[in-house]
Parts: sequence; structure tokens; C-alpha cells
Amino acid sequence: MKTLRCGRFQLSLDRPLTMGIVNLTPDSFSGDGVAGDVDRAIAHARQQFEAGSDILDVGAESSRPGAIPTSEADELRRLLPVLRELTGWGVPVSVDTYKPAVMRAALEAGATMINDITGMVQPAALAVVAGSDCAVCVMHMQGEPGTMQKTPVYGDVVAEVGVFLKAAVERCRSAGVGDDRLVLDPGFGFGKTLAHNLALFRGLTAACAEGLPVLVGFSRKAMLGAITGRPVDQRMAASVAAALLSVQKGAKIVRVHDVAATKDALAVWSAIEQGGQNE
Repeated sequence: MKTLRCGRFQLSLDRPLTMGIVNLTPDSFSGDGVAGDVDRAIAHARQQFEAGSDILDVGAESSRPGAIPTSEADELRRLLPVLRELTGWGVPVSVDTYKPAVMRAALEAGATMINDITGMVQPAALAVVAGSDCAVCVMHMQGEPGTMQKTPVYGDVVAEVGVFLKAAVERCRSAGVGDDRLVLDPGFGFGKTLAHNLALFRGLTAACAEGLPVLVGFSRKAMLGAITGRPVDQRMAASVAAALLSVQKGAKIVRVHDVAATKDALAVWSAIEQGGQNE
């Protein structure tokens, strides 16, 4: 895949893309949620945009471990005022939701990508995205956010994630979503222990073997805290390292809180590995 069709945007995959996180929730694990403060949310999104985000990913329902589900009405109340502002900035905007009605409203408001943590298992969700030209990210998750980290169990995490993602891709294809609109996310930290996450990272290519672009999200997650011993507000260096290593493993999109630092690391990697523009 050389390009990703993302609504009115065609995103080149010749270089890794950064997806800047914009949390609209009151209980984000990373501490950057802005809840119902529209002005703060837009200001934070502006920072992510000006730092060089290739895509802005907006979420109005927390999917952190132990999260309580958000009502459709509350999710839309948080999301739509911010989304209507962001979609005029000339940057692709992804909306992180699994609710078909929220997907529909987001696309009508100008979103160009849907990021579904449940892997498009709902026929109604498939119908919404199939009737649009948005990009679709399908993610693997074992269980649901409220309980997913209590007792995750796999026989072979790489194989099982691969089977799930293959089935998700087939669901999307059968609904009429073309490969040029599909992205895979193995779902690090979603129903997985540290050992599962590390095994999945080592087997990233095998788990995401559909020939489609891979999105990876490690930023500030608990697995990095377990490795480094650092609290969530001190995980930038580990997050940047994880993003860089995931790109070396073949990831095309990295979903991050720290856009500028990640882009700097990727620029150094690109100059060394692929040849800089000034050579």
C-alpha cells in the first residue's frame, strides 16, 4: 500500500505518519483529558496540529483499563463542537468510537477516519463506514475496557490477534470497504499483559499480515511504566523509543501524545536509514 484513502485526503505511506491524540474525556489515563472544556480541547488539538500531526485522533469516550462506558449523548456532546472546528484545519481527523450513531454524526461533521477499538464487529458500524469514503482502523481487543486487564489469556497471542484482524478485514471488504481505506491496529494494552504486549511487538509482522498499513499505539501506556518504572507523566522518552522501534518493525502510523518529539526521532531515523534530503 502506497497511499491511504482518508476521505478527501490521500495520505502517502512512503514515510511514517504521526497521529496526534486529542482526548475529550474527563478520565484519560495519560492525564491530558479535557472533558467538556471545548476551548481547552481546541487549544490542545491546535498544539498537536502545529507540532506536525499528520492525523488528529479525537476520542470522547475513555477506553483505558477499568473505564466506565459513556452514553451516546455524552460522547456526542463532547465530540461535535470540537470536531466541527478541527475539520476546517485541512488535516485528516480520525474519531475514536465504536458506536454507529457516533460514527455517522462524526462523518457528517467532517471526520475522515473512524478508529474502532472493537474491530468493526457491529453490522450497523460497517454499514456507516461502507457508505462513506473514510479510512477505517480496525483494532484487536480481548474483552472490553472495564475488565480487559483483569485476566487476559492467550494460547498464542500473535496467532490469535492475527486471526481476529484477518476476520475484521474480511468483514470490511465484504461490506464494500476497499483495502486503500483500511488500517490495522494490534491493540497494545487492550486485554494484554506485559508479556503478551512484548510477544505481540516481536511478532508484529506476523500478527498484521494482510498487507495493509499498521497503526501502533504505545504512547505513555502502562506497559512502558512496567518496563521503566516511571509514572505516566514521565514516559515521553519511552514512548518515543517505542514509536521508533515500531516503525522499524514496519508500522506506518504511530498514535502519540508527544508529536514533536516523535517526529524528531523519526526524522533522525529517516536521515540515517533512508537518506536525508540534504545528502
